[in-house]
Amino acid sequence: MSWFLGFGIVGVVLLVLSLVFDGVLEGLFDGVGVLDGLFDGLLSLPVVAGFVSMFGFSGAIAMGATGVGAAGASAVGASAGLATGWLAYRLSRALLRDRSGAAPRDVDLIGVPGSVVTAIPADGYGEVLVHLAGQPVKLAAKSVAPVARGAEVWVEATLSQTAVSVRPVDR
Repeated sequence: MSWFLGFGIVGVVLLVLSLVFDGVLEGLFDGVGVLDGLFDGLLSLPVVAGFVSMFGFSGAIAMGATGVGAAGASAVGASAGLATGWLAYRLSRALLRDRSGAAPRDVDLIGVPGSVVTAIPADGYGEVLVHLAGQPVKLAAKSVAPVARGAEVWVEATLSQTAVSVRPVDR
């Protein structure tokens, strides 16, 4: 029974390592033709960890609870391990296919309100804080007229990925 418990513990350790070092094994074999993509599917570390841990713990339970021998416990553990490995594979595929909305683009900034963090001199640069997709984003900002710190502004145009043109909010 100690062998089965050892397999179970090794599987749990593999699962923790796969969570901590996510993608390291996959990156080790990038560019190696035969091994490229090997760890992306059925042989991914979470799938192997699920199989090994369930094989070990189910085998130990079967051996301790029913008194079957090592062969019977191995059969029970292997079937439970295969089911868990398949479930881990399907769950990881479903999570990897989950595509959230598109990343915000520069044009999504136009018309967004913000506030000046660093004063903007006339025809010079300062900084504004805007909220884009629920996240605060600090950008370099340029204005034709000087804008004081704390003033509310509207983004008129994007100058680059990190700079925008703003105008003060009329009140």
